[in-house]
Amino acid sequence: MEKKKIDWSSLGFGYQKTDKRFVAIWKDGAWSEGQLTDDATVVISECAGVLQYSQSCFEGLKAYTTEDGRIVTFRPDLNAERMVNSASRLEMPVFPKEKFIDAVVKTIKANESWVPPYGTGATLYVRPYMFGSGPVIGVAPAPEYQFRILVTPVGPYFKGGIKPITVRMSELDRAAPRGTGDIKAGLNYAMSLHNIVDAHKKGFAENMYTDPATHTYIEETGGANILFVTKDGKIVTPKSNSILPSITRRSLVQVAKDYLNIDVEERPVNRNELPSFEECGLCGTAAVISPIGKVVDGDKEIVFPGCATKMGPVLQKLYDTLTGIQMGRIEAPEGWIYEIK
Repeated sequence: MEKKKIDWSSLGFGYQKTDKRFVAIWKDGAWSEGQLTDDATVVISECAGVLQYSQSCFEGLKAYTTEDGRIVTFRPDLNAERMVNSASRLEMPVFPKEKFIDAVVKTIKANESWVPPYGTGATLYVRPYMFGSGPVIGVAPAPEYQFRILVTPVGPYFKGGIKPITVRMSELDRAAPRGTGDIKAGLNYAMSLHNIVDAHKKGFAENMYTDPATHTYIEETGGANILFVTKDGKIVTPKSNSILPSITRRSLVQVAKDYLNIDVEERPVNRNELPSFEECGLCGTAAVISPIGKVVDGDKEIVFPGCATKMGPVLQKLYDTLTGIQMGRIEAPEGWIYEIK
Protein backbone atom coordinates (compact mmCIF):
# COMPACT_ATOMS: atom_id res chain seq x y z
CA MET A 1 0.00 0.00 0.00
CA GLU A 2 1.30 3.45 -0.93
CA LYS A 3 2.33 5.59 2.03
CA LYS A 4 0.72 8.95 2.77
CA LYS A 5 2.60 11.95 1.43
CA ILE A 6 3.95 13.26 4.72
CA ASP A 7 7.28 14.76 5.71
CA TRP A 8 7.86 11.90 8.14
CA SER A 9 11.18 13.19 9.47
CA SER A 10 9.57 16.46 10.58
CA LEU A 11 6.74 14.93 12.60
CA GLY A 12 6.33 15.98 16.20
CA PHE A 13 4.60 13.98 18.92
CA GLY A 14 1.02 15.03 18.26
CA TYR A 15 -2.36 13.86 17.02
CA GLN A 16 -3.21 13.57 13.35
CA LYS A 17 -6.50 12.04 12.24
CA THR A 18 -6.03 8.82 10.29
CA ASP A 19 -8.40 6.69 8.19
CA LYS A 20 -9.81 4.13 10.60
CA ARG A 21 -10.35 3.55 14.30
CA PHE A 22 -11.81 0.62 16.27
CA VAL A 23 -14.90 0.87 18.48
CA ALA A 24 -16.60 -1.68 20.75
CA ILE A 25 -19.50 -1.00 23.15
CA TRP A 26 -20.21 -2.64 26.51
CA LYS A 27 -23.91 -2.64 27.34
CA ASP A 28 -26.27 -4.95 29.24
CA GLY A 29 -23.34 -6.97 30.54
CA ALA A 30 -21.56 -7.79 27.28
CA TRP A 31 -19.16 -6.34 24.72
CA SER A 32 -20.28 -5.83 21.13
CA GLU A 33 -18.22 -7.50 18.41
CA GLY A 34 -16.55 -4.18 17.64
CA GLN A 35 -15.84 -2.64 14.27
CA LEU A 36 -13.58 -0.33 12.33
CA THR A 37 -15.10 3.02 11.44
CA ASP A 38 -14.25 6.19 9.50
CA ASP A 39 -16.06 8.32 12.09
CA ALA A 40 -13.67 9.98 14.55
CA THR A 41 -16.53 11.50 16.57
CA VAL A 42 -17.21 10.13 20.07
CA VAL A 43 -20.85 10.40 21.23
CA ILE A 44 -21.56 9.99 24.95
CA SER A 45 -24.12 11.09 27.51
CA GLU A 46 -23.66 14.51 29.09
CA CYS A 47 -23.70 12.60 32.39
CA ALA A 48 -21.15 9.97 31.26
CA GLY A 49 -19.05 8.32 33.92
CA VAL A 50 -15.87 9.57 32.28
CA LEU A 51 -17.07 13.18 32.53
CA GLN A 52 -18.46 12.99 36.05
CA TYR A 53 -15.95 10.72 37.82
CA SER A 54 -12.99 10.31 35.42
CA GLN A 55 -13.67 6.64 34.83
CA SER A 56 -11.11 5.93 32.11
CA CYS A 57 -7.92 4.06 31.35
CA PHE A 58 -5.66 3.81 28.32
CA GLU A 59 -2.62 2.16 26.78
CA GLY A 60 0.12 3.17 24.38
CA LEU A 61 2.15 1.13 21.91
CA LYS A 62 3.63 1.57 18.46
CA ALA A 63 3.71 0.04 15.00
CA TYR A 64 6.92 0.12 12.94
CA THR A 65 8.17 -0.57 9.47
CA THR A 66 11.10 -2.95 9.81
CA GLU A 67 14.31 -2.88 7.80
CA ASP A 68 12.95 -5.57 5.47
CA GLY A 69 9.65 -3.72 4.91
CA ARG A 70 7.32 -5.60 7.25
CA ILE A 71 4.88 -3.75 9.52
CA VAL A 72 5.03 -4.98 13.11
CA THR A 73 3.93 -4.03 16.60
CA PHE A 74 5.66 -4.71 19.89
CA ARG A 75 4.31 -6.87 22.73
CA PRO A 76 0.62 -5.89 22.57
CA ASP A 77 -0.16 -8.85 24.84
CA LEU A 78 1.43 -6.95 27.73
CA ASN A 79 -0.62 -3.85 26.96
CA ALA A 80 -3.73 -6.04 26.98
CA GLU A 81 -2.81 -7.49 30.37
CA ARG A 82 -2.09 -4.06 31.82
CA MET A 83 -5.45 -2.74 30.61
CA VAL A 84 -7.16 -5.72 32.24
CA ASN A 85 -5.57 -4.65 35.54
CA SER A 86 -6.50 -0.99 35.02
CA ALA A 87 -10.12 -1.76 34.11
CA SER A 88 -10.56 -4.15 37.01
CA ARG A 89 -9.24 -1.58 39.48
CA LEU A 90 -11.58 1.10 38.13
CA GLU A 91 -14.65 -1.19 38.19
CA MET A 92 -14.83 -1.22 34.41
CA PRO A 93 -15.63 -4.30 32.30
CA VAL A 94 -12.50 -6.13 31.14
CA PHE A 95 -11.91 -6.13 27.40
CA PRO A 96 -10.61 -9.66 26.71
CA LYS A 97 -6.90 -10.00 25.97
CA GLU A 98 -7.24 -11.85 22.65
CA LYS A 99 -9.90 -9.40 21.43
CA PHE A 100 -7.60 -6.52 22.43
CA ILE A 101 -4.67 -7.93 20.42
CA ASP A 102 -6.93 -8.67 17.44
CA ALA A 103 -8.35 -5.14 17.52
CA VAL A 104 -4.87 -3.59 17.67
CA VAL A 105 -3.71 -5.64 14.68
CA LYS A 106 -6.87 -4.83 12.68
CA THR A 107 -6.57 -1.10 13.38
CA ILE A 108 -2.93 -0.98 12.33
CA LYS A 109 -3.73 -3.02 9.21
CA ALA A 110 -6.52 -0.60 8.28
CA ASN A 111 -4.07 2.31 8.56
CA GLU A 112 -1.04 0.76 6.82
CA SER A 113 -0.46 3.82 4.69
CA TRP A 114 0.04 5.87 7.86
CA VAL A 115 2.85 3.67 9.21
CA PRO A 116 6.04 5.71 8.63
CA PRO A 117 8.72 4.22 6.37
CA TYR A 118 11.80 2.59 7.90
CA GLY A 119 14.63 4.97 8.70
CA THR A 120 12.54 8.14 9.11
CA GLY A 121 12.64 8.13 12.91
CA ALA A 122 8.83 8.20 12.98
CA THR A 123 6.40 5.50 14.10
CA LEU A 124 2.65 4.89 14.25
CA TYR A 125 1.45 5.49 17.80
CA VAL A 126 -1.42 3.21 18.83
CA ARG A 127 -3.73 4.40 21.62
CA PRO A 128 -6.28 1.90 22.99
CA TYR A 129 -8.55 3.48 25.58
CA MET A 130 -11.70 2.73 27.55
CA PHE A 131 -14.14 5.00 29.35
CA GLY A 132 -17.52 5.13 31.03
CA SER A 133 -19.92 6.43 28.37
CA GLY A 134 -23.27 5.78 30.09
CA PRO A 135 -24.94 8.24 32.48
CA VAL A 136 -24.23 8.12 36.21
CA ILE A 137 -24.93 10.87 38.74
CA GLY A 138 -24.39 8.99 41.98
CA VAL A 139 -20.85 7.88 42.71
CA ALA A 140 -20.91 4.48 41.02
CA PRO A 141 -19.55 2.68 37.94
CA ALA A 142 -21.11 3.75 34.64
CA PRO A 143 -23.73 1.44 33.05
CA GLU A 144 -22.14 1.57 29.58
CA TYR A 145 -18.56 1.70 28.24
CA GLN A 146 -16.65 2.24 25.03
CA PHE A 147 -13.37 0.58 24.11
CA ARG A 148 -11.67 2.40 21.26
CA ILE A 149 -8.34 2.43 19.43
CA LEU A 150 -6.98 5.39 17.51
CA VAL A 151 -3.66 5.59 15.69
CA THR A 152 -1.56 8.57 14.67
CA PRO A 153 1.93 8.94 13.12
CA VAL A 154 4.41 10.56 15.50
CA GLY A 155 7.98 11.75 15.65
CA PRO A 156 10.20 11.94 18.77
CA TYR A 157 8.48 12.52 22.13
CA PHE A 158 11.01 15.19 23.10
CA LYS A 159 11.69 17.92 20.58
CA GLY A 160 15.15 17.85 19.09
CA GLY A 161 15.47 14.08 19.21
CA ILE A 162 17.70 12.19 21.62
CA LYS A 163 19.70 14.58 23.76
CA PRO A 164 20.13 14.92 27.51
CA ILE A 165 17.24 16.58 29.31
CA THR A 166 17.05 18.36 32.66
CA VAL A 167 14.40 17.29 35.15
CA ARG A 168 13.49 18.58 38.57
CA MET A 169 12.79 16.71 41.77
CA SER A 170 9.12 17.29 42.38
CA GLU A 171 7.73 18.64 45.64
CA LEU A 172 4.32 17.25 44.71
CA ASP A 173 3.21 13.60 44.61
CA ARG A 174 2.33 11.53 41.55
CA ALA A 175 0.43 8.76 43.33
CA ALA A 176 -0.65 7.73 46.81
CA PRO A 177 0.46 4.62 48.68
CA ARG A 178 -1.97 1.81 47.85
CA GLY A 179 -3.55 4.16 45.31
CA THR A 180 -3.71 3.97 41.50
CA GLY A 181 -0.09 4.67 40.59
CA ASP A 182 0.42 1.12 39.31
CA ILE A 183 -2.39 1.29 36.73
CA LYS A 184 -2.70 3.41 33.59
CA ALA A 185 -5.67 5.50 34.70
CA GLY A 186 -6.42 8.79 33.02
CA LEU A 187 -6.91 10.42 36.41
CA ASN A 188 -3.23 9.86 37.27
CA TYR A 189 -2.20 11.98 34.31
CA ALA A 190 -4.81 14.66 34.99
CA MET A 191 -3.29 15.07 38.46
CA SER A 192 0.17 15.56 36.96
CA LEU A 193 -0.78 18.22 34.39
CA HIS A 194 -0.34 21.23 36.66
CA ASN A 195 3.08 20.02 37.72
CA ILE A 196 4.36 19.30 34.20
CA VAL A 197 3.10 22.64 32.86
CA ASP A 198 4.86 24.39 35.74
CA ALA A 199 8.04 22.40 35.08
CA HIS A 200 8.03 23.37 31.40
CA LYS A 201 7.52 27.05 32.30
CA LYS A 202 10.62 26.84 34.48
CA GLY A 203 12.77 25.15 31.84
CA PHE A 204 12.54 21.51 32.91
CA ALA A 205 11.59 18.67 30.60
CA GLU A 206 9.98 16.53 33.30
CA ASN A 207 9.38 15.99 37.01
CA MET A 208 11.04 13.21 38.99
CA TYR A 209 8.77 11.93 41.74
CA THR A 210 9.63 10.33 45.06
CA ASP A 211 7.53 7.98 47.17
CA PRO A 212 4.59 9.89 48.63
CA ALA A 213 4.85 8.31 52.07
CA THR A 214 8.37 9.45 52.97
CA HIS A 215 9.68 11.41 49.94
CA THR A 216 12.85 9.37 50.32
CA TYR A 217 12.83 6.94 47.39
CA ILE A 218 12.79 7.64 43.65
CA GLU A 219 9.71 6.40 41.82
CA GLU A 220 9.26 7.62 38.23
CA THR A 221 8.70 10.73 36.14
CA GLY A 222 5.25 11.97 35.17
CA GLY A 223 5.10 9.72 32.12
CA ALA A 224 7.96 7.23 32.22
CA ASN A 225 9.94 4.80 34.37
CA ILE A 226 13.56 5.56 35.30
CA LEU A 227 16.83 3.70 34.71
CA PHE A 228 20.09 4.38 36.54
CA VAL A 229 23.55 3.08 35.65
CA THR A 230 26.24 2.67 38.29
CA LYS A 231 29.88 3.58 37.73
CA ASP A 232 30.71 -0.12 37.24
CA GLY A 233 28.03 -0.50 34.55
CA LYS A 234 25.20 -2.11 36.52
CA ILE A 235 21.62 -1.06 35.78
CA VAL A 236 19.39 -0.09 38.70
CA THR A 237 15.63 0.47 38.39
CA PRO A 238 13.43 1.80 41.22
CA LYS A 239 11.02 -0.67 42.79
CA SER A 240 7.71 0.42 44.32
CA ASN A 241 4.09 -0.70 44.41
CA SER A 242 2.97 2.70 43.11
CA ILE A 243 5.11 2.70 39.93
CA LEU A 244 3.41 1.93 36.62
CA PRO A 245 4.91 -1.32 35.25
CA SER A 246 6.35 0.02 32.00
CA ILE A 247 6.46 -2.50 29.15
CA THR A 248 9.50 -0.72 27.72
CA ARG A 249 11.32 -0.88 31.06
CA ARG A 250 10.54 -4.57 31.48
CA SER A 251 11.77 -5.22 27.95
CA LEU A 252 14.96 -3.24 28.54
CA VAL A 253 15.66 -5.21 31.70
CA GLN A 254 15.36 -8.47 29.77
CA VAL A 255 17.53 -7.09 26.94
CA ALA A 256 20.18 -6.08 29.49
CA LYS A 257 20.26 -9.53 31.05
CA ASP A 258 19.84 -11.78 28.02
CA TYR A 259 21.47 -9.82 25.18
CA LEU A 260 24.10 -7.64 26.87
CA ASN A 261 24.98 -9.66 29.99
CA ILE A 262 24.52 -6.59 32.15
CA ASP A 263 23.61 -7.01 35.81
CA VAL A 264 20.28 -5.46 36.78
CA GLU A 265 18.98 -4.55 40.23
CA GLU A 266 15.31 -3.73 40.81
CA ARG A 267 15.19 -2.17 44.26
CA PRO A 268 14.23 0.96 46.20
CA VAL A 269 16.54 3.84 45.21
CA ASN A 270 17.20 6.48 47.86
CA ARG A 271 17.28 10.02 46.48
CA ASN A 272 20.62 10.51 48.28
CA GLU A 273 22.13 7.89 45.95
CA LEU A 274 21.66 9.99 42.81
CA PRO A 275 25.14 11.60 42.84
CA SER A 276 26.72 8.12 42.80
CA PHE A 277 25.18 7.11 39.45
CA GLU A 278 27.03 7.51 36.16
CA GLU A 279 24.03 7.52 33.81
CA CYS A 280 20.31 8.14 34.10
CA GLY A 281 17.44 7.94 31.65
CA LEU A 282 13.69 7.80 31.48
CA CYS A 283 12.08 5.02 29.47
CA GLY A 284 8.66 4.40 27.97
CA THR A 285 6.83 3.65 24.74
CA ALA A 286 6.98 7.22 23.46
CA ALA A 287 10.66 7.96 24.07
CA VAL A 288 12.12 4.41 24.37
CA ILE A 289 15.04 5.93 26.33
CA SER A 290 15.71 9.62 26.86
CA PRO A 291 18.94 10.46 28.72
CA ILE A 292 18.72 12.66 31.80
CA GLY A 293 21.77 14.87 32.06
CA LYS A 294 20.82 16.73 35.21
CA VAL A 295 18.37 16.61 38.12
CA VAL A 296 17.67 19.80 40.02
CA ASP A 297 16.72 18.98 43.61
CA GLY A 298 15.90 22.24 45.36
CA ASP A 299 19.14 24.21 45.46
CA LYS A 300 21.24 21.17 44.42
CA GLU A 301 22.17 20.16 40.88
CA ILE A 302 22.98 16.51 40.30
CA VAL A 303 24.81 15.82 37.05
CA PHE A 304 25.17 12.33 35.62
CA PRO A 305 28.64 12.39 33.98
CA GLY A 306 27.88 9.71 31.39
CA CYS A 307 24.84 11.62 30.11
CA ALA A 308 26.13 15.16 30.44
CA THR A 309 26.37 15.77 26.69
CA LYS A 310 24.80 12.69 25.07
CA MET A 311 23.23 9.37 25.92
CA GLY A 312 25.63 7.35 28.05
CA PRO A 313 27.29 4.22 26.62
CA VAL A 314 25.29 1.68 28.65
CA LEU A 315 21.95 3.34 27.90
CA GLN A 316 22.99 3.64 24.25
CA LYS A 317 23.62 -0.11 24.05
CA LEU A 318 20.21 -0.75 25.59
CA TYR A 319 18.54 1.68 23.19
CA ASP A 320 20.29 0.30 20.13
CA THR A 321 19.47 -3.29 21.05
CA LEU A 322 15.80 -2.74 21.84
CA THR A 323 15.16 -0.56 18.79
CA GLY A 324 17.12 -3.09 16.72
CA ILE A 325 14.70 -5.78 17.90
CA GLN A 326 11.69 -3.58 17.19
CA MET A 327 12.92 -2.63 13.72
CA GLY A 328 13.85 -6.18 12.73
CA ARG A 329 17.64 -5.73 12.70
CA ILE A 330 18.10 -8.05 15.69
CA GLU A 331 16.29 -11.31 16.32
CA ALA A 332 13.54 -10.84 18.88
CA PRO A 333 12.68 -13.09 21.81
CA GLU A 334 9.77 -15.36 21.02
CA GLY A 335 6.41 -13.60 21.22
CA TRP A 336 7.71 -10.03 21.27
CA ILE A 337 6.95 -9.08 17.66
CA TYR A 338 3.50 -9.26 16.07
CA GLU A 339 3.56 -8.93 12.29
CA ILE A 340 0.68 -7.12 10.64
CA LYS A 341 -0.37 -9.27 7.67
